[in-house]
Amino acid sequence: MSDTEDTFISHLIEMRDRLLRAVLAVVIIFVCLFPWAQDIYALLARPLLAALPKGGQMIATEITTPFFVPMKVTMMAAFLLALPWVFYQAWAFVAPGLYQHEKRLGVPLVIASVILFVTGMAFAYFLVFPLVFHFIVSVTPNGVAVMTDIGKYLDFVLTMFMAFGITFEVPIAVVLLVKMGMVSVAKLREIRPYVIVGAFVIGAIFTPPDVISQFMLATPLWVLYELGIIVAAMISKPKPESEPDYSPMSDSDMDDEFDRIEAGQVDPGTRKQD
Repeated sequence: MSDTEDTFISHLIEMRDRLLRAVLAVVIIFVCLFPWAQDIYALLARPLLAALPKGGQMIATEITTPFFVPMKVTMMAAFLLALPWVFYQAWAFVAPGLYQHEKRLGVPLVIASVILFVTGMAFAYFLVFPLVFHFIVSVTPNGVAVMTDIGKYLDFVLTMFMAFGITFEVPIAVVLLVKMGMVSVAKLREIRPYVIVGAFVIGAIFTPPDVISQFMLATPLWVLYELGIIVAAMISKPKPESEPDYSPMSDSDMDDEFDRIEAGQVDPGTRKQD
């Protein structure tokens, strides 16, 4: 077996070990949180329950939903708590192949990624959900009782969490694009109008069909894009001016040089290179 195959297999083994460690951490935290699964779900459902009319409640339309939905919510909470460890395992796998300056940049980016993702979820939970749910209840026609299925509610919440969590990762993406040389800060500023339009398009796709939630996703996306430009401009050092391109000696210059060497005017052993 060649050295290349040995290296490839060793990388696969290490990736398997890192993945198992990450999954094991999530499972352990899930087992610890399992006794409080109902309480965790109640905490997740609080924004909607607070917006419902007095006496309003949620429903379960399938037999197994009352059991599996709290389990899914608890698994999501376990993943969030284990997220720093999961990111560390991913970082430990790719770090050996990075240069020293890339490692110095990678650690802050990993920490910032976790913080920004959790911040995006918190933004959705504490600010977006109350406004959206109150809006939906306020426009409900008379005679219609709002009783959302807990499974549908979980799907909606997960979609919103992912949308806002990924949205808050925009500064990281901008910094990485600039540091890898794929785009310049000037180009990012130039395409700002297209990014603003794209932000509102994304807001319309991933949020409920109301203007409030669309603005609450599009506006942070735009602001975080601007923040990414500012950070990228701060950490991007201007490249030093390149040295003049080397130009080979012409035939006449080479003949003159040889003549000087033969005449003893230049010592070929100590002559500096041009």
